[in-house]
Amino acid sequence: MPPKSVPLPAKPYKPYFFYGHRKPSQNRPVVYGGLFSNRQVLKPPQSPLPPSPPFDLRKWDPHHLSQNPSPPPIPTPHQHSKLSPIARFIIDAFRKSQYTWGPSVVFELNKLRRVTASLVAEVLKVQDDPILASKFFHWAGKQKGFKHNFASYNALAYCLNRNGRFRVADQLPELMDSQGKPPTEKQFEILIRMHADKNRGQRVYYVYQKMKNFGIKPRVFLYNRIMDALVKTGYLDLALSVYEDFRGDGLVEESITFMILIKGLCKAGKVDEMLEVLGRMREMFCKPDVFAYTAMIKILVSKGNLDGCLRVWEEMRRDGVEPDVMAYVTLVAGLCKGGRVQRGYELFKEMKKKGILIERVTYGVLIEGFVKDGKVGSACGLLKDLIDSGYRADLGIYNPLIEGMCGVKLIDRAYKLFQVTVQEGLEPGFATVKPMLLAFAEMRRMSDFCKLLEQMQKLGFSVNDDLSKFFSFVVEKGERTIMAVRVFNELKVKGYGSVLIYNILMGALHKTGKVKQALSLFQEMKDLNFEPDSSTYSNAIICYVEDENMKDACICHNKIIEMSCVPSIDAYYSLTNGLCKIGEIDAAMMLVRDCLGNVTNGPMEFKYALTVLHACKSGAEKVMEVLNEMMQEGLPPDNIICSAIISGMCKYRTIEEARKVFANLRTRKLLTEANVIIYDELLIEYMEKKAADLVLSGLKFFGLESKLKAGGSTLLSR
Repeated sequence: MPPKSVPLPAKPYKPYFFYGHRKPSQNRPVVYGGLFSNRQVLKPPQSPLPPSPPFDLRKWDPHHLSQNPSPPPIPTPHQHSKLSPIARFIIDAFRKSQYTWGPSVVFELNKLRRVTASLVAEVLKVQDDPILASKFFHWAGKQKGFKHNFASYNALAYCLNRNGRFRVADQLPELMDSQGKPPTEKQFEILIRMHADKNRGQRVYYVYQKMKNFGIKPRVFLYNRIMDALVKTGYLDLALSVYEDFRGDGLVEESITFMILIKGLCKAGKVDEMLEVLGRMREMFCKPDVFAYTAMIKILVSKGNLDGCLRVWEEMRRDGVEPDVMAYVTLVAGLCKGGRVQRGYELFKEMKKKGILIERVTYGVLIEGFVKDGKVGSACGLLKDLIDSGYRADLGIYNPLIEGMCGVKLIDRAYKLFQVTVQEGLEPGFATVKPMLLAFAEMRRMSDFCKLLEQMQKLGFSVNDDLSKFFSFVVEKGERTIMAVRVFNELKVKGYGSVLIYNILMGALHKTGKVKQALSLFQEMKDLNFEPDSSTYSNAIICYVEDENMKDACICHNKIIEMSCVPSIDAYYSLTNGLCKIGEIDAAMMLVRDCLGNVTNGPMEFKYALTVLHACKSGAEKVMEVLNEMMQEGLPPDNIICSAIISGMCKYRTIEEARKVFANLRTRKLLTEANVIIYDELLIEYMEKKAADLVLSGLKFFGLESKLKAGGSTLLSR
C-alpha cells in the first residue's frame, strides 16, 4: 500500500485589487471588491498631544512669544486628499521648502519623469501663493515636450485672481499668444467674470477692449455680462458704448439685454432715454412683465425720482400689464416718503377696489405720510380702516399718530392713544412719550407732565435717562432753551435731576450767549451736592473764560486733572485763548502741548502753533511760510498763533524778527493796526519778563540773594 501523501498547506495568494483589498496606507486608499470599487481615504493616526503644564505667573517670560514665534500652520493631509499622488508629491515639495521657490524645490521636481498640463492645473487649483504658482507654471513650461493647455492657463488665472493679482491675470492672453496658444472667448470670459464678481467695472472694460484687439467677438451672453458689470459699478457711458458695439456686430438683443440698459438708465435718472430703449424693446416683441416694471419703479424710488416712477407706471398701464401687490406697495411707499401722500392714497384705494390684500406696512407708510402732511384726521381714518381689516396697530403706527396729534394740540387724544399702547402690551418707548412731554411743556401743563413721568416710572422707564434725552431734544432749537430751563426748575423741586441734565442746559445756555445763567446753574449744582464731572467743568471753563474770570477757569481745569480726566477740546481751546489774551503765553503753550498729547485729534490751530514755535528757530521767513500754509488751509492767524510767534522769537530769535512777521501780517491785512500794537506790547512785556527771570536765576545761582535782601531790595520777593 503506497504511503499516504501528506497534503501540502495551501499557498496563500498575494492579494491584489481583483481578489481583495490591499494593505492600506496614507497615500494608497483602500480598495474593496473587484474592478469597480469604492475608494476610501485612510486618515493618518494622530498621536495625542502631551498635557501642557499648569500656567505659573511667576515663571512667565513676557519676551517668550517674540523669541519663539509659533510656526505657520501646515496643511493637513485631508485638505489635499482629492489630489493625485504626483500632485501631492509636488505640494509636499513646496511644503518642505517652506513655500519658497529655490534649488531644493527644483531638485525635488526634477525627480518626476513626466509633467502633464493637467497635473499643472491640478496643483495650481489648490495653490495659494501666486509667486510660487507662477514659478512652478514657468518651470513646467520649460520641460522637454511640455505644452500648456487651456486648463493650465485657466488654473493660473484663477490662482492669481484668488490671491489679489488680478492685474497679472489680465496679462495671460498675451502670454498664451506668445506661447503659440491664442486665447479663446472662454479665457476672456473667465477674466470678465472674476472682475464682475468683485465689482471692478473698469477692469471689465479693459479686458473687453483687449478681447476686441485679439479679434474675438463676444456672444450675446458675454455682452450682457459686460454691460451688467459696467452698469452695477456706475459706468453707464461705457455700458452704452459696449451696447453700440453689440449692435454693430449684428447681434439680436434678448430681454435681459434691454433690462440691463433700462436699469442703468433709471439709476442715472435718464427717463427719456430709458423710454426709448423700452420702445425698442417693444419692437423686438420683448414686452416687460410686472417684475421688470417693479424693478424699474424700485430703482427710481431709491433715487427719489417720483416723476419717473409715475411715467413708468403709465407705460405699464399702456402695455396692459396688471400691477401686483409688490408694484403697488413699492410705488405707494415711494410717493408717501416723497411728500405725495395723496397720490399714494389714490393707489391705495385702487388696491382696495381690486381686492388686493394690503399689508400693515402699507397702512403705516400712509399714516406716517398723512401725519407729515398735517392731515391727522385722514391718518386716524386709516387707523380705523386698519383695525376694521383685522389688523392690530403696532408702535410704528401709533407713534406717528401720537406725534401728529401733539402737533395740532390734541394732547388729550394723544394721551388716550398712549394708554391704548399700554393696554395692548406694546411696550412704548421714549419715542412714544417724547411728543407728549414736549406738548405738556409748551402748554405749561406741568402737573400732567409729572403725571406722565410717574406713569413712565411704573412702566419701567429710566426716567432720568429719558429726561436727559428730552432736554437734549428740546435745546436743539436755541429758542426753546429758556423753556427747558423753566421746565427743569419745576422738575428739580420734585426730585428730578442729574448731572447730565445740568451739563446739557449749561451747554445750551452758553450757545445762546447766556453765560451768567450757565454759571449760576454750575453754582446751584454744587450747592445741591451734585458731583460735577469733567463735562461739567469743561462747560464751566468756557463760560468763565467768556466772563473773563481766568482764575476760576484755571481752578476748573485743575479739578479735571485731579479727577484723572481730560478737558474737552473746546475747553482746551477756550482756556488757551484766554491765557494768551492776558499775556500768560508760557502757560498757554503748555496747554497746547498737553491737549495734543491727550486727545486723538486736536485743533489745527494747536498743531500749527507748535509748527510755528519750531519754525522760529529758522527765522521770520520760515515762520511766514508756515503762515502761508495755514492760509491755504483756511485758517487765518489768531491769538494762539500770534502768541506762539512771540514765544518762539523771544526764545530763539529777536524782537525785530517777531515785528517783521507782524508787519507782514499787517501788510496782508490779516491783522489790524490795533492788534499789531497790542501784540507789540505783549512782545515787549514778554521779553522783559524773560530777561528778569534770567537775571533772577543768575542772582540765585551766584548766591547774591542775601546781599540784595540786606540792602532792602524787593526784587526777589516778586
